[in-house]
Amino acid sequence: MSEQTKQFEKIRQEVDNITGQSLSKKEILQKICDLLHSRISHYNWVGFYLTDPEKKDELVLGPFTGDPTEHTRITFGQGICGQAAERRETFVVQDVSLETNYLACSPFVKSEIVIPIFKKGNVVGELDIDSHQLSPFTQFDQDLLECICAKLSTDVL
Repeated sequence: MSEQTKQFEKIRQEVDNITGQSLSKKEILQKICDLLHSRISHYNWVGFYLTDPEKKDELVLGPFTGDPTEHTRITFGQGICGQAAERRETFVVQDVSLETNYLACSPFVKSEIVIPIFKKGNVVGELDIDSHQLSPFTQFDQDLLECICAKLSTDVL
């Protein structure tokens, strides 16, 4: 078993433990942000955006770990997060400076990965991760984060 596979399994087990606790949705999401931020060195900002129940085409910043962001509300289609929600697919951007529709959260962010979270076929939120490194995200990252989002979809959101 590779080191990445071992790390994946350990983090997945910790996420299972977190989601199994008697905590609020906000507390669970915050603990997952903290876990990912502390365990994976190239995850410099980890946060959740949740779909506004009133405005089904707008994301609202939820729990996060990292520097504060001015982007607390994002319309579907706007920026990388909005595009991921609108297109209903994971976005992996290895160099945000090459994107024309990028919403800069920090001058230090070089790359971003965004994974939509679905419930009954609808986008109910997404997991957004920024990195201060160029091209740090691998298939390992995408698989791990999609697994976590699937777990949140069934057990939390």
